[in-house]
Amino acid sequence: MHNHTHSDRGGGVASHGGSDLGRRVSARRAELGLSVEEVARRAGSAPGYITYMEDQQAVPGVGFLLRLADALETTVPELAGGGMDLPPGLGEASPRAELVVLKPHECRALLSTHGVGRVAVSTHRGPAVIPVNYVVIGGAIAYRTAPRTAAAAAAGQKVAFEVDHFDEALSRGWSVNVVGMAHAVTGDAAARGFDEQAFTEPWAGGERHLWFEIFPDYITGRRIDVAPQGDRQP
Repeated sequence: MHNHTHSDRGGGVASHGGSDLGRRVSARRAELGLSVEEVARRAGSAPGYITYMEDQQAVPGVGFLLRLADALETTVPELAGGGMDLPPGLGEASPRAELVVLKPHECRALLSTHGVGRVAVSTHRGPAVIPVNYVVIGGAIAYRTAPRTAAAAAAGQKVAFEVDHFDEALSRGWSVNVVGMAHAVTGDAAARGFDEQAFTEPWAGGERHLWFEIFPDYITGRRIDVAPQGDRQP
């Protein structure tokens, strides 16, 4: 088990390698300002199992999930991320939402966790925003496409590139925006090198071996957090 220190009042969400369920349990507990012990008492469980759920790939039974959801003043679908397949923005916003401006190093860290983003380019038909597979290599954002596509119109342009993530169940999310010049990667060897570093084959399918690099002029980002509630009696 990973070693994590949970504060008495849940002062934050632990960064761990557990499941999405565990991450939501940890976030909801912190939002309510509850300790592991308080949640365990409410759910009729051992504190060690609550910690295990938050930190590891636990698979609890339905009965325990119902008790845990009740202890965390939520529902099982919300803990399980039941709205994840819905378009972003349909979930209920938190009344304690806080908008946090991200530092450049935080933006770069988030950029490096994703494999799909959106590039905004000017085409002969007007502005276009296109989803693309991408990687971060040597400080540049590199995405691939095919010739004569809208994404290929970025050559020699200043473009915007954006990635984001939203969790409807937790009313949290973040976005990162990059602005910079886009340059086509020339040479078969260079293109093959980018292919080898890509996270996956192109989601759109087909032959997409034309790579573009965006060298950032600046990077900005924002995160939506939920402020913890004040101390509450269990």
